[in-house]
Amino acid sequence: MAAASSPKPSTCNKLFVAAIDFGTTYSGYAFSSKSEWTKVQTNVWPSSNQMSSKTPTALLLNEDETFNSFGYDAEKNFAEIAEEGDDSYKDFYYFHRFKMLLHNCKNLHRNICIDDMTRKRMEAHKVFTHSIKFLVDTLFDKLKGAVPDILLDDIHFVLTVPAIWDDPSKQFMREAAIAAGIKANQLSIALEPEAASIYCQHIPTEVDVSGNTSFLRTAKQGTKYMIVDLGGGTADITVHLRSGEGTLDEVRPASGGPWGGKSVDDRFEKFLGEVIGNDLVEDLKQNFMEDYLDLFREFESKKRNIATVKTGKVHMKIPLTVQSLVKKNLKKSVPDVLKESSYAESVHFANMKLHMSVDIFKDLFKPTIEGIVKHLKEVFMEKNVQGVETILMVGGFSECELVQKAIKDNFKDKKVIIPEDPGLAVLKGAVYYGHVPKTIGRRVARYTYGIQSWPEFDPNKHPEAKKVQIGTKFRCRDVFFKYVTKGELLTPGYRRSQIFQALKPDEECLECAIYVSDEEDPVYVDDESCRRLGTLRVPLPRVSTGCSLEIEETMIFGDTELEVQARDIYTNQQCEVSFDLLSNNVVQNGN
Repeated sequence: MAAASSPKPSTCNKLFVAAIDFGTTYSGYAFSSKSEWTKVQTNVWPSSNQMSSKTPTALLLNEDETFNSFGYDAEKNFAEIAEEGDDSYKDFYYFHRFKMLLHNCKNLHRNICIDDMTRKRMEAHKVFTHSIKFLVDTLFDKLKGAVPDILLDDIHFVLTVPAIWDDPSKQFMREAAIAAGIKANQLSIALEPEAASIYCQHIPTEVDVSGNTSFLRTAKQGTKYMIVDLGGGTADITVHLRSGEGTLDEVRPASGGPWGGKSVDDRFEKFLGEVIGNDLVEDLKQNFMEDYLDLFREFESKKRNIATVKTGKVHMKIPLTVQSLVKKNLKKSVPDVLKESSYAESVHFANMKLHMSVDIFKDLFKPTIEGIVKHLKEVFMEKNVQGVETILMVGGFSECELVQKAIKDNFKDKKVIIPEDPGLAVLKGAVYYGHVPKTIGRRVARYTYGIQSWPEFDPNKHPEAKKVQIGTKFRCRDVFFKYVTKGELLTPGYRRSQIFQALKPDEECLECAIYVSDEEDPVYVDDESCRRLGTLRVPLPRVSTGCSLEIEETMIFGDTELEVQARDIYTNQQCEVSFDLLSNNVVQNGN
């Protein structure tokens, strides 16, 4: 899978491609010019103790909901406000690691709200828009410093999302990006593991966990490999086949779950609750925000430095406020509380520090790692994954030695490869994708897609309970008219069309409900396997009395987003069409 000596020319019609990797824990941007598209530049974000290519996904808004800061600045500013010792920080809005809302939400809609760290509510759309706008503005300022005459119209933007996200989540991100100032026709959505896979086609070197550097340099056409993208929020798993002319085919639909670095943080918070009680943890979070943030910064530092071979203890500084809360509310000292807990033999407190055995600290990673390994074993049991011998690990969490060791130990017959800069593989690969999107040759349909149709009633085929009369005809309601089948291999731009008639002569708008199913051959849209995805609306022109109106509805598959079109058969004109996946009355499945 070596890069060609001279890469294919960029097919982008803009001077630059810029990618925004909006992550659960960290975010960043990168860009490259059309003329030298493989030379990707990233930003350098200054933090308190290092320089980083990404900045925390943290947003601080003022009391009036206007923008204050993002990233390291937001963390610093909010901590300083909290240090003032009064409750003034509660007037601000501080959002941290909020991207997982779009993965966990079972009823995602346009007006859904999200809680900040102090339980104040705000529309999620506004939170995401503020965040993306900051990244867009910062990126544009940097480019303008190098190219003074550049315009926003000279840039094509690529926004990354997990491959396991559904269509409504992608539309939510697209709408937030457009509200942040990106024009709709200058925006592409890239799937994170796909971007990482594309990145690995062009990097000069990479190493596996044994120190070898062979796979990506020598892989041949027909080679299948697995991409395991371990980010801050999710684990995204997909399998690619190296096809002809340097293109990649998806072998199976992406899958995964909430097994990113954040789940380890959640387990640490659960551990604290087991020791001092959930009420005290919540009290710390709501009323002593500075100390809560300090505690989790300390944990993040220890989490990043834990090694597979380390023995002894992990030492963590504990804020004085925690001791005061325990004494005030439990009438005990922290050492006494620990002695009465299930961790009496393995966790101690002395000199303002929590001293945890390495084994107990590693146990905080256990549920996350077990979730990843269990899912990978299930994937490797699938027939179409047979022959995959290489696992490509990317994402910030892939740098964790505990994760690397677990995957290597459980899949001894596989070669485990970590490319150069695994935490930037998605970001840089998204820039590549913007230049050469046709690198992905085919994708696998994640669901069976179809629409609600009303064919003429056939007593030999349709149940009587679904018989309805419309005008002078009897029709069968709720029939699932299939466009593509789950598991079908689709080329980007694959089109499926169907002609529909307005059922009533005075209709002003043709509405068509789009459905998805986990089954290959659903019969009715109210089958248990089906769920409504969204609504296609086509305004109808006025027609003469007695004339029928026929509309050809086309769904376009195979790209990272589902696209729809409509055409008036009589006039051959394209119709105005809206495809809404985020209406309040549309119940989504989430993921």
